[in-house]
Amino acid sequence: MPRITVGAGPLTEADVVAVARLGAGVELAASAQAVIARSRAIVEALAGDAEPHYGISTGFGALAMKHIPLERRALLQRSLIRSHAAGSGPEVEREVVRAMMLLRLATLATGHTGVRPQTAAALAGLLNAGLTPVVREFGSLGCSGDLAPLAHVALALLGEGTIRTSGGTALPAADALAGHGLAPVDLAEKEGLALINGTDGMLGQLLLACADLDLLLRTADLSAAMSVEAMLGTARVFGADLQALRPQPGQAVAAANMTALLAGSPIVASHAGPDCVYVQDAYSMRCAPQVAGAARDTLAHARTVAGHELAAAVDNPVVLLDDLDDVDDVDGSVGAGEQVQSNGNFHGAPVAYVLDFLAIPAADVASISERRTDRMLDATRSRGLPPFLADDPGVDSGHMIAQYTQAALVSELKRLAAPASVDSIPSSAMQEDHVSMGWSAARKLRRSVDALTRVLAIELLTAARALELRAPIAPGPATGAVVAALRETVPGPGPDRHLSPEIEAAVEFVRSGAAVAAADATLPAPLR
Repeated sequence: MPRITVGAGPLTEADVVAVARLGAGVELAASAQAVIARSRAIVEALAGDAEPHYGISTGFGALAMKHIPLERRALLQRSLIRSHAAGSGPEVEREVVRAMMLLRLATLATGHTGVRPQTAAALAGLLNAGLTPVVREFGSLGCSGDLAPLAHVALALLGEGTIRTSGGTALPAADALAGHGLAPVDLAEKEGLALINGTDGMLGQLLLACADLDLLLRTADLSAAMSVEAMLGTARVFGADLQALRPQPGQAVAAANMTALLAGSPIVASHAGPDCVYVQDAYSMRCAPQVAGAARDTLAHARTVAGHELAAAVDNPVVLLDDLDDVDDVDGSVGAGEQVQSNGNFHGAPVAYVLDFLAIPAADVASISERRTDRMLDATRSRGLPPFLADDPGVDSGHMIAQYTQAALVSELKRLAAPASVDSIPSSAMQEDHVSMGWSAARKLRRSVDALTRVLAIELLTAARALELRAPIAPGPATGAVVAALRETVPGPGPDRHLSPEIEAAVEFVRSGAAVAAADATLPAPLR
């Protein structure tokens, strides 16, 4: 996999996924290395100034008024990292830590943080070696960015704390660095703050969630189409002419997906004539595009916010440069407009809000999915399917308890939809008297994404069984291909079996993208 270039322009969602999830390496653009050197020269010029400069010659947070003498400033930076690496709880996932590391590197590459080139290179070296600092789940309030999680990463650069290798082995950081030919970093003025004062943890989790939800919303259209088909629903309500009457963009995409998925279905055709006794489908069937479409529009908004944040340089204080094009001017002088300036850009509110926002449609898409599953299992509403899709109802329970599992997940999703960002607990002796709780919003969104994956997988598993129970009438080409692909790992209808492993297989079928890929292979154009 090619390396991702950092510093030639804003990163993309795909860049972050490639490094965080797929293990791609990174390289610093030449232009980034030059502008890093230019901004470092400004910090070093100010370090010798008799006037205090925050983060360079002062303490931090509530201790910002304390001047630190020159001979103690290296200790100041080390102490900052050690004291702020105060996380607790379970380890954060490798992909989240790698996303956070990449995004912090991208901010260093803007030239607005004042770090030395070798410090940025050391962070890139960790990523390229596949070394992941152990970061604990609890510790960030989302303002001054993700201080504690980023401090655990910075601690590893110092050769302290714990690192996991690419194979998952936990080692003392000093041993892990030495084993990969990397040297610990001795931090200079301003570098401690530059390594930890950003929204990178919450942004990284937002970007990963956006990528996951993009796939899951296509999966939701697929599982909904399979359920509609299995319950002898009509595809007419998804027509483009009806969607045009309410021009919501996401709705149009979802309806077009469902129309394509149901095209050519013998099951749909079997009850499309004038003798069909069904007048209207239930809301969970008929309104599927309206719900999944609104979720798409929410995702689009979240991606807009994420795009703005990817273009940001979040630190406090920041280095302001006279002319970023004149990066070769590193004579040590400070231009008239060049300064180190405190600011409030580290506040996580923009990211926190959309992290919370996405949890709402995740819960609602899951909720409508569970309703369709329940309908397929109810013989009074499923239009001819056996109770609970059981092989021998009474002796067998079929998918009865699979729906219980869905219900439990949906209930959890509703709790996770309660926003974290409306809370604020002051810290640092009231200096940081309003915080975003964006990291907390990100953590619960990851749980929401996982729960939604499981709910959709159970619907798809149930719908596949229901479609096969409509034999000898066959499903459409797209939905039939999905059933066939699922059957490579999960057997078809029959007497009761241990169902949990089959649910987990269906979860992986959804999460890996195999379900959508099976449908796409039969369609004129892939699902959007």
